[in-house]
Formats: sequence, structure tokens, C-alpha cells
Amino acid sequence: MRLLDGLEVVNRDKRLKVARAILYLAQGVFGDCDNEGDVLHWSRHNSFLLYRLGTFTAFLELLNMEIDNSQACSSALRKPAISLADSTELRVLLSVMYLMVENIRVEQEADPPEWKTCRETFRMELSFPVHTEEPFALLLFTMVTKFCSGHAPHFPMKKVLLLLWKVLLFTLGGFEALQAMKVRKREELGLPPLPEDSIQVMRSMRAASPPTYSIELMEQQQQKRGHRSRRPLVKQDSLDIYNERDPFKNDEAGVDEEENDDVDSGIEGELDLMERDAIIPAMPAQRPPIERVSFPKGLPWAPKVRQKDIEHFLEASRNKFIGFTLGQDTETLIGLPRPIHESVKTLKQHKYVSISDVQIKNEEELEKCPMSLGEEEVQETPCEILYRAMLYNLPQYMIALLKILLAAAPTSKAKTDSINILADVLPEEMPITVLQSMKLGIDVNRHKEIIVKSISALLLLLLKHFKLNHIYQFEYVSQHLVFANCIPLILKFFNQNIMSYITAKNSISVLDYPHCTVYDLPELTAESLEAGDNNQFCWRNLFSCINLLRILNKLTKWKHSRTMMLVVFKSAPILKRALKVKQAMMQLYVLKLLKIQTKYLGRQWRKSNMKTMSAIYQKVRHRMNDDWAYGNDIDARPWDFQAEECTLRANIEAFNSRRYDKPQDSEFAPVDNCLQSVLGQQLELPEDFHYSYELWLEREVFSQPIRWEELLHYQ
Repeated sequence: MRLLDGLEVVNRDKRLKVARAILYLAQGVFGDCDNEGDVLHWSRHNSFLLYRLGTFTAFLELLNMEIDNSQACSSALRKPAISLADSTELRVLLSVMYLMVENIRVEQEADPPEWKTCRETFRMELSFPVHTEEPFALLLFTMVTKFCSGHAPHFPMKKVLLLLWKVLLFTLGGFEALQAMKVRKREELGLPPLPEDSIQVMRSMRAASPPTYSIELMEQQQQKRGHRSRRPLVKQDSLDIYNERDPFKNDEAGVDEEENDDVDSGIEGELDLMERDAIIPAMPAQRPPIERVSFPKGLPWAPKVRQKDIEHFLEASRNKFIGFTLGQDTETLIGLPRPIHESVKTLKQHKYVSISDVQIKNEEELEKCPMSLGEEEVQETPCEILYRAMLYNLPQYMIALLKILLAAAPTSKAKTDSINILADVLPEEMPITVLQSMKLGIDVNRHKEIIVKSISALLLLLLKHFKLNHIYQFEYVSQHLVFANCIPLILKFFNQNIMSYITAKNSISVLDYPHCTVYDLPELTAESLEAGDNNQFCWRNLFSCINLLRILNKLTKWKHSRTMMLVVFKSAPILKRALKVKQAMMQLYVLKLLKIQTKYLGRQWRKSNMKTMSAIYQKVRHRMNDDWAYGNDIDARPWDFQAEECTLRANIEAFNSRRYDKPQDSEFAPVDNCLQSVLGQQLELPEDFHYSYELWLEREVFSQPIRWEELLHYQ
């Protein structure tokens, strides 16, 4: 309480000293602890205590003061190089707020009941603005745009973005909360339950061996050709689609591929051999028997069909057999042969109606009959409040986030005109020794990785929550991400050695919190820094990659114009390289992106990449009449892509104006057409009106000829 009183003083240095003392409490009073567990325990305990005493509100006021501190902004703008010293106060404030949000957000079984109450109160306070007119997340979004516009280059972006991500995670809910909300919403709308829990399905998936590139394959064949005779392949018509470079073309090539797999040659290799057996039953039987491992039979996902797919199928069938169509009628099957009846029955069994479909249909009804249907009841959820607050500056927020993501991407080159995201990592005095330079280099890379992680996570969270809340909110965010070149940016990110990025060792474990506060720091040497940690993967970077792939999937799914962007930017080889990472979830999202563009890549590409095609078939959900593997589908025909985006934009604008621009929507408001009351209204005129009203009368009334015929016509 005494420390909180100390925050009220005018002296800036005294305020900073008190804020640092509170930060020490929030960090878990590490000076009095013996091990890491104690530090974390007291950090959590103190976070709840600080919240109950009103610390977060006090720090929010200080944060607002620092954001509006024009003196700090102007001095930072004048400096040739910005360093850690320019953001000291902001970093202390954001660190305390981050620790409080993260500690209170995470639930544990042993939490006392008052902590659970405290958590709900805090969540409500962050979601539903009480003291201000906007949720807390919007203040952080404003900090991001202010930083990107160049008005506040000293803002510590890493801390701002991390706090923003955790606030969204706390107020909106994580992926498991999203799944529960989705199940509940489907029940409310009277839709059948979800066929499976996607998170659980992905957890049980196995990673596949990456496809071998044709150059590597040819080298392997040349090495083996000298000491092993080629085995004959059984000729059959169905195999003519395979070409000479394909690993399935001859048996030895396939075996070589598994034997030379440098990532993993155990169970995964055996699974690949079985997968090949399933695809080409005519392989020679003299292969030595392998020990079979048990793996789930059948495909991992239940197949799905959209209403539109059934309509297209029936339209094509009616045109073929009876010569005319019945529009959207999916019930009348008169005149169609028996197999078509069976096909329609099977399609209907697997029909999946999404929440988005229902929302689009409702939106069409509201647009058609605005008067008879009345006003829509909109539930005041944290997501709805956030969207309403973000709406008018949403394009700027998306552009700012993508600018920072570009600056933090390992493939981007440092340019003089690009934004400086290292303001809160570079010291005042640059390092002199080699060891200091190495340490700073690792810190800079780690700093960039954390920025990529937080931006990718918060963008994915926003997209998923807005999609569940209302499809056009999701489409609005998606369209602005696409307009801001998000698709080429993510492809640029993946156009690097992705294996080295995922196995990067840009952290020094002895310097990590809370280890560094409890134990004596060993002497760091250039050798120990080069060796790095013993972890096989950098989970932070793997998490970022999966998030970016998921964002790319969200932007391109069912959007032919955006799928064509993937084709135009030559994403196939970039994505295929990402399959080298043997992690099932990441491979699944890469394969999804390859699947949607296979029909546009041409027959030759499909022939040369049969292993990838096989992996798509095995791992990605099947759409029952989606002809993705051959390109005969209607979607492969020439398409007016611009019209598709324009129609979508018109629908989004109609939704936003109907739901959020109510003061401007006077089209259906009652009109006062009584002369007495209209002329008798008291209008507030500007102060300087009486100086210029004569001039206005002369210009607008007396000098303008009155067309009486037109006036009578309008009456």
C-alpha cells in the first residue's frame, strides 16, 4: 500500500524507483528464494495480491501518461540511435502488467476460491471497459500503430506485443476455449455436433517422411546402379501417370529414399513403405518382409460436403440426364438414374453446415427485409466489444503488425527506411569484446523470434475468434491482411532454410529467468555461446511456423483469387521444403496449402510429386466430390477473381454499416414533414455565422436560379 502511494508523486525518478520495487514483488522476490520453484510460487502469489490492491489500474494510468509523454517521443526522434535507456519506464510498467496478466490467467487445481473470483473479475475488467471507453487491448494496438508511424520509435515493441497476445488469450480464450464455444454455438443454432475434435485428431497423427527431391533421387539411383540390378515393374495402365523421377517408379528408388532419410529412419520409414504398398498394389512381392507396426486404419478425418457441392453435383447430373436444372432444389430426383440417387444420399449423410453458413444466410435475410425482421440482437461478448472498438482503425492495426513481422523475419534485410524493432534490446554503449558481441547477437535473434511468435499467435487468435463471432468480422480482418500483402510476406518468411530456423539455438539457458536470479552465473565463453542449449528444436520457432501456416490457410480457404496468389508467388517449392520438418501438425497445414493449389499446378507437377500427393490423400480431410488431384473441377476454369473479392467487400461493408453505423443510417428513420415544426426547430449555429451569413445568402440563395418545375416535380 505504501509503494502504491509512492506512485502518486510528481517526481519521475521517485515514481520509477517505486515501480521497480513493485516489479521486484511481481517477479517473485527472488533475493529471498533458494530455488526456481519458490520464485515462481511467490511471483504468482504476489500477482494476485497486487491485483486485489488495485495495482493494475494504477499502472494503467501511468502507462497512459507515458504513451502521451510528448517530451520522451520528441527526444527519441532527435536521437541518432535509440537504446534501452529510452524505454526504461515503459519497460518496467509493461513488465509488471505482463506478469500480472500471465500469472492470473493461468489456472491451477490448487488455486483457492478467492483467486478464481479474482481471475474472473480481472478478465471482465480487461474485456469490458469500465474506466475508459475501450478495452485494454485497444490501447496496446494504438501503441503498435504509433510506433510504426514513427511518432514513438522508443516504444518497447517486444513487450507490447507479448502483453497484447496474453491479453487476447486471457479475454477471448485459447484454442480449447474456442472449441468449447464452437460446440456450444452449434447447439444454440440447432446444428449437428462436430464430427471430431481437431486438436485431438492432430495430437494422434504421425509425421511423414519428407519427399525426396528429384536431384537427390537421381544421385541415389546413380550410386546404386553399379551394384544392384534393377527389378522389373509390373506394367499396368494405371501406372502411366508416374514418370521416371518419381520415387514409386522403381522399387529400389523407394527403398533408397527411406534408407537415406537423414531426419528419421525408424518407424516413420516403415510407415512410408506401407503407404507405398497401399498406393501401388502391383509392386513385386520379393521385397524382404518388414516388421509391421500398428497404426490407425482408415483416414483421420470424417469427410465433409457443403450444400453448394450437392447443388453443383445435381446441376451437372440433371444437365446430363434430363437436359435442364432446378436451381437450388436438392430434393427432387425424378428422372435421374439409381446410382445418382445413391450418390446424393451419401453426400447428404456427410453434409456439414458450418456456423458461418448460418450467419451468411441470416445476413442475407436481414439485408432483404430490414423493416420486417427488426433489429438484430447482438450478444455483448468480449470479442464483439473488441471488434467494435477496433473497427475504424483496423486496417492500420493490420498494416502495423505486418510491418513489424516483416522487420523481424529472418529473411528480411536491414534497410535504412525500415522500422527499428531493436530499440528495447540495444544497449547505450555498443559491445567492444567478441564475447559481448556474440551475446548481443544471440539476444537480437531471440528478440526477433519472440516478436514473430507473439504477432503470429495474436493474428491467429483474432482470426479464429472473429470467425466464430461473425463470419464477416473475420472476412474484414482477412481482406485487410491480404491487401497488406500478408500472403507474400508469409511465403517470404518460409523461403529460408526452415530446418535451421526451427533448430536455431538463440537462447542462453543460464541467463533465463528465474534461473539467473537464484544460481550463480557461470563464466560465459565464446565456445559455450556457440554450443548453445541441448534442445533438439526451438519450440518457439516451431510454434511461430505453425501459426503462420494456419493464418495462410485461413486467408486462402475457399478463396480462388487468393489461392491463385499462392500459385503466382510460386509457393509450391517453398511449402514442399517445409515438409522436411518432421512434425505432424506443421506438415498437415503445409499439405492443406498444397492441396488447394494442386489443380492449378498442372499435370507435370502432380506427376513429379506423387509422394506429396500421397501424403495429402493420407492426412488432409476429404471433400467428397472435390476433384483436387486431377484438376477437372469447375474451380480450375478461368475465374473473374477481382469480382469475387469485390462482392465479398460489398457484403462486408453492408454488414458493418448495418450493425455499427446506426447514427448514419437514417434511410428508415421517420421524417418530420410538417412545415411549422421544421421551421420552428432551434438550430445551433457556429459563433462566426452572423459575420458571413449575408455572403452565404448571396452565394447560395439569391445568385442561384430556382427551377420551379423541378421543385414541383419532386414534391
